Amino acid sequence: MRIIFAGTPDFAAESLKALLLSGHDICAVYTQPDRPAGRGRKLTPSPVKQVALDHQIPVEQPLNFKQQDSLNQLASYQADLMIVVAYGLLLPQAVLDTPRLGCINVHASLLPRWRGAAPIQRAILAGDKETGVGIMKMEAGLDTGPVLLEARCAIDANDNAQSLHDKLAELGAATLLESLVDIEQRLQHTIPQDDSQMTYAAKLQKQEAVIDWQQSAVQILRQVNAFNPWPVAQTLLNGEVLRIWQAEQLPEQSNAQPGTITAVSKQGIDVATTDGSLRITQLQMPGKRAMQVQDFLNANSIDTGVELG
Repeated sequence: MRIIFAGTPDFAAESLKALLLSGHDICAVYTQPDRPAGRGRKLTPSPVKQVALDHQIPVEQPLNFKQQDSLNQLASYQADLMIVVAYGLLLPQAVLDTPRLGCINVHASLLPRWRGAAPIQRAILAGDKETGVGIMKMEAGLDTGPVLLEARCAIDANDNAQSLHDKLAELGAATLLESLVDIEQRLQHTIPQDDSQMTYAAKLQKQEAVIDWQQSAVQILRQVNAFNPWPVAQTLLNGEVLRIWQAEQLPEQSNAQPGTITAVSKQGIDVATTDGSLRITQLQMPGKRAMQVQDFLNANSIDTGVELG
């Protein structure tokens, strides 16, 4: 098939790499405009654009599809199918209708659970034990289309957003290729989503990363895992921002006030919560790199009884 691929981040790049090995003709790649990145704020191509350039594939980066020129350019590729993976734009009906077979999407959840921008992080925050990927025929609504194929994936206790992202990116690429084997048949036998079971995965906000020690140790640990690598769970230590990259739940209860440091050792910094205790094992102070607590304590001291937050 002649395929247009639309995607932007690393998650999408994995699917594009798999497609390039599949024998299909990737006639064009659509991705978000280059954005400033790094300390120098230099304009940087997206991971998807970089893969496309490495394979000499035409790249299109429209701000939107409101101009007729953008629609005409899309139509000029005469694609059989458009595959969309974390592109970052809501596509109007005119775009969805352009390829001969329409557009399909690789989404990192078991739809209709976690429609929206941050399905991986929201699944961890909610304490879900399982997630997956769905291949969906796209409609004008947000992740509302019927499902062609899905694959499931367990969420392990030590999974954070990065590790789960990597597993789902690989699973998504494999499931996408499976769906293409008999795509026309699958498009005739899609499974409608049950809207009554829908949950919404809202875009992450930085303020969500601030820890409320009045929560349980279980919920705070989910916060730590869901917000690694961004925006990273944080609290205050002696007026400075302490970012918590890794932690673990302790089985024993503590009678101390929530947020109080109850023990400090090379194994970690133990903090009381409203229900149980949390052990911080990897942290970061302002202007420093993230490090294990053992390394941090080699050059710093923390007293028990200090309250965080």
